[in-house]
Amino acid sequence: MKHIRADDPDGQGRWSFSSQQATLRRLDKAFRAFFDRVKAGRTPGCPRFKGRGWFDSVQWPKDGDGCRWDSQPEHPTATYVRLQGIGHVRVHQHRPVHGRVKTISVKREGRRWYVLVSCQGVPARPLPATGAVTGIDMGVASLVTTSDGEHVVNPRHLAATADRLAVVRRDLARKQRGSKRRRKAVARVAALHAKARRQRIDGAHETALALIRDYGMIVHEDLRITNMTRSASGTIDAPGRNVAQKSGLNRSILDAGWGVFLTILAHKVESAGRELIAVNPAGTSRTCARCGHCAKENHLTQASFVCTACGHAAHADVNAAVNVLRAGLALRRAAEAA
Repeated sequence: MKHIRADDPDGQGRWSFSSQQATLRRLDKAFRAFFDRVKAGRTPGCPRFKGRGWFDSVQWPKDGDGCRWDSQPEHPTATYVRLQGIGHVRVHQHRPVHGRVKTISVKREGRRWYVLVSCQGVPARPLPATGAVTGIDMGVASLVTTSDGEHVVNPRHLAATADRLAVVRRDLARKQRGSKRRRKAVARVAALHAKARRQRIDGAHETALALIRDYGMIVHEDLRITNMTRSASGTIDAPGRNVAQKSGLNRSILDAGWGVFLTILAHKVESAGRELIAVNPAGTSRTCARCGHCAKENHLTQASFVCTACGHAAHADVNAAVNVLRAGLALRRAAEAA
């Protein structure tokens, strides 16, 4: 990198050295993950070459090294960020920044640009203690079901825009590669996906905030979403079964945004001083919350649970949430005893 910058002072040499190092670290991370998949015997998926037009984000690892947040603090109303090689850029700051700015990233979503700031020393804002505990079950019909019987409806943001996406995708398929019209069509597709993503994140924030306000301890399933959404197509020699059904289920799981919700919930729990416990989800949907009998026949339909041993009947998601809560309480008691 030093030799490249020295040979091209008016090109690569005028950009931030630390930012270029961060990009190389991303490349190294991609190849390390590739070789790990090769060693594990999984489908490797070699990293593809990406030109400069394919990168949608760039990072400066340290505030003041190639970038400066709030570079014009004397300005009475506007906020500016200074980027090496570009200059001062005005930022529409939607909320105040707390703590000390550590890293700064610039991200492109469609035709919009965003500045992402990570901070250190952000003061926690603990909520008053409630003493209430709950277990939550993640699902597709209901995004979250608590052990108290409350259901949070899954809004299915991507499915709601499926018709519009189909129209713009057909329009995109008719465009010639490399043309200006195709770039505009790609931007329209990206805009619809970005809107669904923003709606999904906003809903996750609202749901997580409601949970931490009502409960002092929350127990959830330790889901392996990557494994759950793996394709069932198989190989040429051993093709998979029910590929279309599995593909639809994977799409619904990803549209629900379980991973996004659990990440946001963990951040809010830490800031509010609550307790979050993750438990093994094995058997929680097939085990009776009353007698403990575990059998596949207990859970034959999506919504109903009927125990074949004691006859206990309940909503399947509520029954699973109760089992999740009991497993979390058992883990906490074991940790306290140790």
